[in-house]
Amino acid sequence: MCGIVGIVGSRSVAPLIVDALKRLEYRGYDSAGVATFVDGKLDRRRAEGKLVNLEARLADDPLPGKTGIGHTRWATHGAPVEVNAHPHFSDGVAVVHNGIIENFRELREELEADGFSFASQTDTEVVAHLVAKGLRDGLDAKGAAGAAVSRLRGAYALAIMFGGDDGLIVGARHGPPLAIGHGGDEMYLGSDAVALAPFTNQITYLEDGDWAIVRRHSVEIFDADANPVERKIDVSTGAAIVVDKGNHRHFMHKEMYEQPEVIGHTLANYVDFNEQAVVLRDSGDASNPVDFAGLPRLNITACGTAYLAGFVSKYWFERHARLPVDIDVASEFRYREAPLQDGGLSLFISQSGETADTLAGLKYCADEGQHIASIVNVRESTMARASHSVFPTLAGPEIGVASTKAFTCQLTVLASLAIATGVQRGHIDRATEARLVGELSEAPRYATDALKMEEQIRTLAHDLAGKKHVLYLGRDTNYPLAMEGALKLKELSYIHAEAYAAGELKHGPIALVDDEMPVVVIAPHDRIFEKTVSNMQEVAARGGQIILITDQRGAEEAGMETSRTIIMPDMPELVTPIVYSVPVQMLAYHTAVHMGTDVDQPRNLAKSVTVE
Repeated sequence: MCGIVGIVGSRSVAPLIVDALKRLEYRGYDSAGVATFVDGKLDRRRAEGKLVNLEARLADDPLPGKTGIGHTRWATHGAPVEVNAHPHFSDGVAVVHNGIIENFRELREELEADGFSFASQTDTEVVAHLVAKGLRDGLDAKGAAGAAVSRLRGAYALAIMFGGDDGLIVGARHGPPLAIGHGGDEMYLGSDAVALAPFTNQITYLEDGDWAIVRRHSVEIFDADANPVERKIDVSTGAAIVVDKGNHRHFMHKEMYEQPEVIGHTLANYVDFNEQAVVLRDSGDASNPVDFAGLPRLNITACGTAYLAGFVSKYWFERHARLPVDIDVASEFRYREAPLQDGGLSLFISQSGETADTLAGLKYCADEGQHIASIVNVRESTMARASHSVFPTLAGPEIGVASTKAFTCQLTVLASLAIATGVQRGHIDRATEARLVGELSEAPRYATDALKMEEQIRTLAHDLAGKKHVLYLGRDTNYPLAMEGALKLKELSYIHAEAYAAGELKHGPIALVDDEMPVVVIAPHDRIFEKTVSNMQEVAARGGQIILITDQRGAEEAGMETSRTIIMPDMPELVTPIVYSVPVQMLAYHTAVHMGTDVDQPRNLAKSVTVE
């Protein structure tokens, strides 16, 4: 979750950029840098570690210039060393980047064949070379930037400077957020309004696919098809609070849209994209790491949405690592006096790391001599401190009570752990690991595509808002995801909803189905799709209103009329629980908005449940 700041200014901007980057430190980073336009050419300063190191570098070797870009980097491709720090240069082009360029390997090979040499291990450097190639081929700055962006596949926010133009920054957004700040004699670019708060409260948020030509007194914005567009200017409260809603109506809506970025950020902590391998980042006791290879079984304990993330991972661990998994609701586990096998691993999942029932289960397992591991979003939490091994999610602050981005980041960590466990236990060979990691690395892009379903889901939610009961069905990993969908709908809209494994429909729940009952079926086309279709036919025969969430092939092969069908992008089976979470969340969100409930703070609920 790197941070970007750009200024087209009327004064020396390097100190201003560094100060703005400090406001993005909450995102996490391991290096930083700034570039400006000095005496007709680009110059830069970079440093490993925290911003204080960059400040020291600038104090020893100042960097003048009235136009500049800055960056705090969380390492994805390449180690967190100075040569990999942003900005990256190429023949009069400077680039900073947040996100993951999925096709960087093929682009790098193409550029190397065209005579470009690479100084870093990063995916970002291909962007700088692509833009430079466009300039070399005779395009102007706007054309070169547009041509380069059109070649990229993945999730990214970009700020680009040109050595031939002292008053220009080009910004582009596909997934991670990017905002433009409007000043009197200056214009600004930033990852969010918080970074720009010292300069202006007049903010324009780029929409997904937008790119912008930012000059000292103007900005031109274009959509993904290069059509000029107008985007409204909002008044931000970023100066007053650490996290604001931006141009979103609710924090939950904003946090849903942050998912491509934070999934990528979390992936970067566990995946070596160059080697296409999982590298476990255990921030616990280095002298007592988890031995996945020798585990007899795994016990997972959590509450609510975190429990459902663990439930999804049960399928992953057992399928890919052949590791038996027990999954428990913490409030039950803490009292049932479960016998625990010697040498076992107990894994606890919590957004806050302060969940009372989960902590009680952790204490029980610790007293039983288990190795304790936790997946948490708050590294300083009680749960993290009490664990031998800590696997952090990097979702950033989540304000909405109903978990969205924390859930998908938990799934991202668990998928990474399952792959690593399979490798350590000898059930995943090198080629399979590379394939699975490649599939997982595409999750941010698929999540970005899923967010484009919003208008279709908003319309569907209007129909759902008048219902009293809703049934959710799914098989395999889609069963716990169906449970998550029902939970979200209950939490936010107060509509009664239940979820069942689709194969259990005929063992009781089918008695509920009539022509007034909406039945949400989560069914990407997979190896058991035909089984799920059989269950859908049982619903259709009884007049149930089927809402099918599937892909194009699933929609074509379902062979029946549905009330609504949400067609998702085609994607590998591994990432479907992560990506299909997005429409499930949106359906609950828009139903609640239509019903007028308090989306961010539903009645009777708290963000962190610290009492039993």
